[in-house]
Amino acid sequence: MTSLPPFFVVQEEVQRALKHNEPVVALESAVLTHGLPEPVNLEFGRAIQQRLRDQGVIPATIAVLHGRIRIGLTDQEIGELIASATVKISRRDFAPAVARRLSGGTTVAGTMLAANRAGIRVFATGGIGGVHRESRMDVSADLQALAFTPMVVVCAGAKSILNLEATLELLETLSVPVLGYGTDEFPAFFSRQSGLRVNIRVDTPEEAAEFARTHWDLGMNSAVLVCQPIPEADELPRHEIDPIEEQASREAIAQGIHGQSLTPFLLRRVNELSQGRSLRANLSLLYNNVRLAGEIARAMLPRWPKKIV
Repeated sequence: MTSLPPFFVVQEEVQRALKHNEPVVALESAVLTHGLPEPVNLEFGRAIQQRLRDQGVIPATIAVLHGRIRIGLTDQEIGELIASATVKISRRDFAPAVARRLSGGTTVAGTMLAANRAGIRVFATGGIGGVHRESRMDVSADLQALAFTPMVVVCAGAKSILNLEATLELLETLSVPVLGYGTDEFPAFFSRQSGLRVNIRVDTPEEAAEFARTHWDLGMNSAVLVCQPIPEADELPRHEIDPIEEQASREAIAQGIHGQSLTPFLLRRVNELSQGRSLRANLSLLYNNVRLAGEIARAMLPRWPKKIV
């Protein structure tokens, strides 16, 4: 772990794990502050950390708490974050949040920036951001972060409220490899299938880890996106979820909702229209992705790349 500015606070157990080359998985916090409803968010934030510890992996939930960039949170601090968060923090938002001593949840892009500075190489999330259906000019900063941050990112594909084909095209342009875990098809978040192909299939954590090591040893500086389908029992088939997401999108356009407010609105509205089914699916895929990220973090231990260029 390199020297960090004084407004970074790295939790003691995370520091110790990084120092002794023990497995660490970064976790985002925007899902807690802006994604999941109360009290589900608090229960999930604490449970997910315990599940990683049960795997022998150290969790590093990342957030900004009272102007400090925190790498790792205690259960009590997760509750404090949820109670005090006022902003959603991507890469551009760190400086004003720190300067104004704000609290907020970090997005995929924000979490990757902080985790990379701390030396963490594996990150679990639900689904990445991408190109929005409502406007192709509305593109998540997640994609840029993936292009320039050497990290394994485990997800269930991109959020299905997005334009998945355009998102994959842009990932290709940015030279971000998209791996399908146990699948040849790009997962569609709530659904296991999208009709779109991944770059390569891997079937074990060891294969994913070896691909990442090789990618970085070649001098590539981008993330490796590992896409795992939602468990089959919790899937929302495309013919069911697509009309719901299309209705939510139309409502967002009619109400003029855009920018950082768009994704939380769409996810909340989709959950209402699906009568809570999308929330159950979201939790299922989140737990599934964190488990896989822990396995990949353990598989990465035998040999990290000596230098990330």
